[in-house]
Amino acid sequence: MSDQAPQKKRITGIFAFVGAFVGFYPADATALAEFDPVTRFLYAARSVILVISAQAAMIAGLLALADRKLDPVLFLLVLVGFVVLHAISNLSNDYFGYRRGHDTEDSPRRRYTLHPVASGLFTMRFLAVGLIVLAVIALAIAAYFTFLRGWPALVLCLIGILLLYSYDAAPTALKELGLGELASFLVWGPLMIGGGYFVITGIFAFGPFFISIPYGLGVASILIGKHIDQRSFDASQHQRTLPVLMGEGRARVLNIAVVAGMYVVTVAAVVWGLLTPLALVVVVAGPRALRAVRVMAQPAPAAAPEGYVGWPLWYHRVCLVHNRQFGWLFIAGLLAGSFFPGLMIKW
Repeated sequence: MSDQAPQKKRITGIFAFVGAFVGFYPADATALAEFDPVTRFLYAARSVILVISAQAAMIAGLLALADRKLDPVLFLLVLVGFVVLHAISNLSNDYFGYRRGHDTEDSPRRRYTLHPVASGLFTMRFLAVGLIVLAVIALAIAAYFTFLRGWPALVLCLIGILLLYSYDAAPTALKELGLGELASFLVWGPLMIGGGYFVITGIFAFGPFFISIPYGLGVASILIGKHIDQRSFDASQHQRTLPVLMGEGRARVLNIAVVAGMYVVTVAAVVWGLLTPLALVVVVAGPRALRAVRVMAQPAPAAAPEGYVGWPLWYHRVCLVHNRQFGWLFIAGLLAGSFFPGLMIKW
């Protein structure tokens, strides 16, 4: 009988990839040691949060379907482009945060999940190659839409690139000016959904930009929650996020209003005739919205509850869980509405 312990089988394949998108954040490099390089890269890119970009693309595509102008190939390019740009943003944020000395060992970023640079699990060459591949994909898609739709598509692409760069990579980053939360609303709301509708259909219309507001607010709530969780540390690092500028109590009140606003604007869009009444299925997410409100109405606990994953993220996680369900329900309502042309939006 051998004295050697049996080696663990490396986790690979489609199930490992899916796990990176639907699971929460593994906290250390040891937890990822048995995964293949691609899956590790997906975890490093924080793929669990990439769902918000996929949902934004789906909403844009379904609005195009409502107008019977959906091109499946163009929709697929929008979906891939949004997810790739989001992955680039996550990885670049980690790179610049580490390079500037913000992602220290005691930082929230290093505590709630693996840091691709600081952990030592990934070499800079590995990350560089991954980022280059992602950048080539994104630029190719941007070039194609510019060729197809002309200068308006180029402007949208440049705005997206500028916001991606300015959020954390610029010498004076948006999140240091209390503007990162607003930028997240603009990117995942009007830019992705309204702009996505345009590049798919070739039509600029008010309706898709207004309809983008609830989902944009949902994404902003996630970031506001995260920055409340990190407020004390960010203040010590001279990171002037919105919760640092406002104070924790007022920031929590703001975020409660943002979550409520998701439902108020959805109802307004239905009443105004811009959105199918079937989109009101989002009320099914009401219990999770109420849970998010109850959590944000109280100070965070001093320590993680037993079995809690992702500490010290507290408000962030409850907003992420709510927005994910809200997004899928919003998508389901739009999809159901596409079978009833009489109920659909007329811009």
